[in-house]
Amino acid sequence: MQDEPTPTELTKSVADFLRNDITPLISGHQAFKLRVAINILDLVTRQLTLAEGSDAKEVERLRALLGMDGSVGDLNGALAERIAKCDVDLTTPGLAAHLWQTTMDKLAVDQPNYASYKRELSRGE
Repeated sequence: MQDEPTPTELTKSVADFLRNDITPLISGHQAFKLRVAINILDLVTRQLTLAEGSDAKEVERLRALLGMDGSVGDLNGALAERIAKCDVDLTTPGLAAHLWQTTMDKLAVDQPNYASYKRELSRGE
């Protein structure tokens, strides 16, 4: 569907509605389950917003490292195989930077409030 609202806008709207309008009305175990649902919607929103761009950049880095083409899954499999065979290691140019950036991109989606992630982001500024 190409019309408005976008999937990102929809999931954010539902999360905001639950957070602002429903959360104050319930308590106990139901409130806990609601917070879990809101966290899931927030995660999906971040995934819709960030994952495509970070996946594309990951593929670019993997292509440069491995000298081959493929999907993100295939390229990660090839990288894991080369690491297991000791064909590449942290002294391989670009590998450490790739692993670091991939980790940071995944944390941006999964755990953006993680203290260590926030600290590392502030170092880059």
